[in-house]
Amino acid sequence: MAIMPTASMNDLACSRPWQQQLKEAFTDLDSLCAYLDLVPAGLPVSVAAGGQFPLRVPRSFAARMEKGNPHDPLLRQVLPVHDELQVYPGFIDDPVGDLAAAAQTGLLHKYQGRVLLINTGGCAVHCRYCFRRNFPYAQMLLSKQAEQAAVVYIAENTSINEVIFSGGDPLLLSDERLAQLMTQLAAIAHVKRIRIHSRLPIVLPARMTRQLADTLNASGKAVILVMHCNHANELNDEVQAACRRMQHYAFTLLNQSVLLRGVNDDAGVLADLSERLFAFGVLPYYLHLLDRAKGVGHFEVPQADALAIYRHVLGRLPGYLVPRLVREQAGENAKQPVF
Repeated sequence: MAIMPTASMNDLACSRPWQQQLKEAFTDLDSLCAYLDLVPAGLPVSVAAGGQFPLRVPRSFAARMEKGNPHDPLLRQVLPVHDELQVYPGFIDDPVGDLAAAAQTGLLHKYQGRVLLINTGGCAVHCRYCFRRNFPYAQMLLSKQAEQAAVVYIAENTSINEVIFSGGDPLLLSDERLAQLMTQLAAIAHVKRIRIHSRLPIVLPARMTRQLADTLNASGKAVILVMHCNHANELNDEVQAACRRMQHYAFTLLNQSVLLRGVNDDAGVLADLSERLFAFGVLPYYLHLLDRAKGVGHFEVPQADALAIYRHVLGRLPGYLVPRLVREQAGENAKQPVF
């Protein structure tokens, strides 16, 4: 599938601070549709679905959507639709067992050697397939007080060698807040790596400033940035520039995707994504089968179909460009390979 050209609106957005771009995100359906030359009445949109999980789309991300195309793969990821209200058997609020893995407020200790911090409940974009769309952030958010307790927990557990920042999106935290956390982790000798899972390098690349890179680099730990891109049309010149800034600091850049019906459930689309990511200096890491959160069932690709698609991807790409096809299952000690 051809990659959409960079829009002039996106060029203008590049010059504005990321905080301003975040405030200017589309948060109502009529405005987004007007920008995309679409009529809401002609779309399967749902006000009720938008009320349960609000619309949020950065304008720079919307600029990569094809105007007048109601089936645009980027639009499908953010558009609240009637199908979100349909009941799908087996789709629940906590599909990956996060709550059972909570060692304390804001800290999940699910896998050996790694802990995950729920740094924030906010995101720059509201992806409709989000596995934490029903997560009780009010009870589980890593407040400043809980953050201190989390640092103590990590310091006292010498088996922990990697700390994962998650959320929400951890890069919505201010540089000052991130710097404070990085400084505290820098003092813990057995922590070797800090991994950051973020959609911002893709949907709000202006966030990837040199000041942010300096902040993340200051700990002296190895930094792995796992971005989240599902389709090659999400990658433009601004994203490439953001990746280059992070590479300058020798951060490891990986990508994880979710296999989504109507978005990227095609071997050619997935192969194009891997090729484009590699051109940006990013290695494909994971291709996730959909986490079965309530409200996302319409995105699911049956496992048999997923395997057929994956076999075609294997035939198109060298091994280092093929992400691992996995499913996360509650209670397991690692992501489960599907192929």
